[in-house]
Amino acid sequence: MAKISPVSSKYIVNATIEIEGVVDRPDVIGAIFGQTEGLLGADLELRELQRSGRIGRIEVNVDTRSGKTQGSIVIPSSLDKAETAIVAAALEVIQRIGPCNAKIKVKEIEDVRISKRNFVVERAKALLKTLMDQQMPDSQELADEVAHSVRIMEVQEYGRERLPAGPMIDESDEILVVEGRAYVLNLLKHGFKNAIAMNGTSCPQTIIDLSRKKEVIAFVDGDRGGNLIIKELINVGEIDFVTKAPDGKEVEELTKKELHKALRSKITLEQAKMELNSVDTSESIKRPIFASRRPQHQQQRRPIHQMSRPAASRPHSNRPAPAPAALRADEKSKFKSMLENLIGTKGAYILDNSLNVLGKVPFTELATTLKSLNAGVYAVVFDGSADRNIIEVASRANVKHIVAMNSAVNNARGINIVTVNDL
Repeated sequence: MAKISPVSSKYIVNATIEIEGVVDRPDVIGAIFGQTEGLLGADLELRELQRSGRIGRIEVNVDTRSGKTQGSIVIPSSLDKAETAIVAAALEVIQRIGPCNAKIKVKEIEDVRISKRNFVVERAKALLKTLMDQQMPDSQELADEVAHSVRIMEVQEYGRERLPAGPMIDESDEILVVEGRAYVLNLLKHGFKNAIAMNGTSCPQTIIDLSRKKEVIAFVDGDRGGNLIIKELINVGEIDFVTKAPDGKEVEELTKKELHKALRSKITLEQAKMELNSVDTSESIKRPIFASRRPQHQQQRRPIHQMSRPAASRPHSNRPAPAPAALRADEKSKFKSMLENLIGTKGAYILDNSLNVLGKVPFTELATTLKSLNAGVYAVVFDGSADRNIIEVASRANVKHIVAMNSAVNNARGINIVTVNDL
């Protein structure tokens, strides 16, 4: 008998058989051929279908237990689905096999093409995933890799000290002076091609010469080392503006947005000198200068960034020390209420002469905010301790009253220090 090729098989008939007795596999096959003969007509005769290859080899598996036989019947078919269903239904007419009663039940007719199609889909998914993960990098990754290699190629060595620099140092009227090569690379990555590195904290002669011909912006880290570089550049070079990275960050770590924000907040050389003189460089790693001027929270009455600033601050060394102002009864009540509201918040209120809240800032930003204002502040109320640094900054800003939880200073020059115990 011919055996149907697995390639041409379209359907598979799966059936179960239960026999009340003991029979062998050839008995079942013989019953299938014998009891269906002449039942379906000449066109669907199983023997002829098998000879022509339209029905494949009939597989029978039986297992005998406790005097009964159970098993399965599998018939591959290349007939159409209607003819396959007729052949499958014909199996169920078999009621005896040898001397024993039998029952055949067709479980399903499996469409081989669906199984193959499901296999193709699942395999295609796996192949595509492998292709995307291992062999086809993301287009953005390709672009970044190419751009990075180009930027590294753009770093040149400038001057007799062979300083790392961008390609636009000679063409640009404005240059950025940074600390090292990694800083220049980060600036190139984000489109700044006019940066040059000092390669340390001492200022090379090349940068000194450039500072006499071009507008120079010193762009340093937000730590004590940044302050030292600024002092060095001020002493030996002719810089025009100064800007710093956010507190505790380095220029090489900054994103494009942070770089643009830092450059927009640059200050003049005169402001840098004034702020450097007012900050102990040994403590600047804890309190970096040129920190963000904008408070995190603003009251509805008047935003703190709208407060007026004087054209220039007067040095306090020539002013006579005024006597501290005494608190009025209404001021004492107002300050007590505000201080109670601030307990546990580590915040600070800034007030004008009419006791209106000009703004609320975190206590850690109070000194920086007072430096940026310099005038127009009548009192500050904060959840913290009044130390020497806060009092000195408040004195320069002409603050009359400092209201704090406690104070590390007993008296101050022209400022009334009030603690929670006094209220």
